[in-house]
Amino acid sequence: MDFRWDVVWNALPQMVDGAQLTAQITLLGIGGGLIIGTLCGLVTAFRVPILHWLVFAYVSVIRGTPIVVQAMFIYFALPLALDITLSGFAAASLCLAMNAGAYITEIVRGAVQSIDKGLQDAGLALGMSYPQVLLSIVGPLAFRRTIPPLGNQFIISLKDSALFLVIGVAELAQKGEQLTAQTGRALEIWTAVAVFYLIMTFTLAMIMRLIERRMRIL
Repeated sequence: MDFRWDVVWNALPQMVDGAQLTAQITLLGIGGGLIIGTLCGLVTAFRVPILHWLVFAYVSVIRGTPIVVQAMFIYFALPLALDITLSGFAAASLCLAMNAGAYITEIVRGAVQSIDKGLQDAGLALGMSYPQVLLSIVGPLAFRRTIPPLGNQFIISLKDSALFLVIGVAELAQKGEQLTAQTGRALEIWTAVAVFYLIMTFTLAMIMRLIERRMRIL
């Protein structure tokens, strides 16, 4: 079968639109996941009473169910239960944030607990308050250690966004499915889709590598 470049060229505008939507969902999901994961990670790292068990339940549920099931639940079941309306974009962003947040929770927890307690004791011995020790000593060191696993999680979240075609979100994978049906040229369309994902994941990986080098991870 001949590879028809004209099919790819004609499909580019729609693929660019899909890639932009994928990027928006990923950025919102990662941003929300960072907030959720940081807060929940600190709760589990310091074993805050009651909240610790709630976070444990949340992480267990998210990590124990496929993201496709989570997306279907948020888009179809949650609006019925709460009598609200959610767009596909909102449901996808919320789902990705909740999913990423659970994994980032474990990343943050592990990073905080990996810091030698002797450093905390040394800070307290110097007259620093506990919050000052957390912000000035534990926080920066833990943040540096989270960067490599966070980079991996961000890339996973970007690729997971392709699964939101099940709720009709017109992101890149959904555009690929639609264009394949319209043109009947699966080879050209899905090759182009794969290239788009490679460009986005490579760009994200390079950004995280640059941050890692700037932070001089030890």
